[in-house]
Amino acid sequence: MRPVVRGAWPTDDDGKRVAFSAYSMARGELIKRLGECCSFCEQHLDSSLAVEHVQPKKPPGAVTNDPTREFNWENFLLACTNCNSTKGNEDIDLNDHLWPDRDNTFLGLIYKQGGLVEAAPGTDHTRAKNIVELVGLDKVPTCHEQETNASDRRWNNRREAWDIAVQSKLNLAQCNFPQMRVQIVLQIKDFWSIWMTVFHDDPDMLERILDRIPGTAKHCFDAANGYKAIPRVLP
Repeated sequence: MRPVVRGAWPTDDDGKRVAFSAYSMARGELIKRLGECCSFCEQHLDSSLAVEHVQPKKPPGAVTNDPTREFNWENFLLACTNCNSTKGNEDIDLNDHLWPDRDNTFLGLIYKQGGLVEAAPGTDHTRAKNIVELVGLDKVPTCHEQETNASDRRWNNRREAWDIAVQSKLNLAQCNFPQMRVQIVLQIKDFWSIWMTVFHDDPDMLERILDRIPGTAKHCFDAANGYKAIPRVLP
């Protein structure tokens, strides 16, 4: 999961915080800052990419939405339909999960051949496992589900992205020129973590991938050590 920097609350021409009368108004600025990708599964989407509330708009037991949540820039991410619906509307303890705007989520998750995702071992294993389960990143549909219900294609899209990334690395080994590196990176629109995983031993490609999608928290990777993922320190 790509760690991101959402940035400070947007301001108007007078330097005042923008007041969102509808949370959908934040969508354009979020895409500008974070890229046109789901903050959880990393799929590239256009019209179906929605503003996601980290904590649900309506607290448990409330009759109406809580405006301090519904219109709060710091409670916004971007999500696809599948991650959004799987996450649901239950209140959660944020400290029990890894979050792309608060943690180095790439350090906490492992991406494998076949589009598989799992929590990495270590001190944050439980928190990583919780976010994987919360948005359903570990869902792999059965053969019957693939034949009868193609609505959740996250796993299959990751699998395809993995194969493309592996083939791109093989092509680079055969034709290792700057132009080839540029061309490979130009095709990266989503599934950033897969490309980072496949090219883990190529610092030049890692730097290019880190620069490819807006909002990537590049400070979560140590440039002096081959862009190895490191724990995130928030300001």
